[in-house]
Amino acid sequence: GQRTEEEEHHSLETFTFYLSEPLSKERVEAFSDGVYAIVATLLILDICEDNVPDPREVEEKFHDSLLEALSEYGPNYLAYFGSFVTIGLLWFVHHSLFLYVTKATRLMGLLNILSLAFIGGLPLAYQLTSEFAEKSHNEIEAIQVSCVITFFASIFQFAIWTTALLNEEETLHPFARYGGKEHAFMFAKLALYPCVSLGAFFLTCLLSEFSTAIFHLMQIVIPFAFLALRIFVRISLTALKSVMSLSRQKVVLLEEEEACLSPNETLS
Repeated sequence: GQRTEEEEHHSLETFTFYLSEPLSKERVEAFSDGVYAIVATLLILDICEDNVPDPREVEEKFHDSLLEALSEYGPNYLAYFGSFVTIGLLWFVHHSLFLYVTKATRLMGLLNILSLAFIGGLPLAYQLTSEFAEKSHNEIEAIQVSCVITFFASIFQFAIWTTALLNEEETLHPFARYGGKEHAFMFAKLALYPCVSLGAFFLTCLLSEFSTAIFHLMQIVIPFAFLALRIFVRISLTALKSVMSLSRQKVVLLEEEEACLSPNETLS
């Protein structure tokens, strides 16, 4: 038979209640750390297994010079460092996020699993960008796939923070709430990778000379941009507080001067 409006309303309340039910924060962090560790290990195994020169080839082709032989694998090593930096920084952002999360919910756990699913695709992105290192249509598509993987891995982290903000009194530390001293920086930190990956994706559509080398150099430079962003946010907030404090001091001085004046002087 057809369900009544009261039954549908009750089922909706139950669904919402289950999504907002608490989840063990420690279990979420432990599972996430395990996934990040496995992904980093797979990346290390890939670079160590497929990018080591053969001793006979070093002796015959490169005149027994190991450095010359390793230089031939330069694009692969650059791809490895770029991918490892991406994994490391996404883990750092995840750690910073859950440092301010006081209570995890089932919805946050679901979003975290979706983020980890794309984190697990980063070794695939490394293999694609290292295999198609020459200028070709496939190279551009490999970069675009890497940008899509990084975007979804980071946007689901941003979604976790947005979900926590909806009930910030229960789920977030006061520092990360609206008006908290870490709120602006957390927003900038979590929005960094979605913006960079989207920007790199659109650059591949506009610039025909965009290459995997440029893409991986961007990945390596991001931590320095990350540090510069924090310094910039701190300086901006300090400057804003200084301006506000100076304006308040001027208002207080004007009020004190008006209080010291006689009634006749005030009217004049």
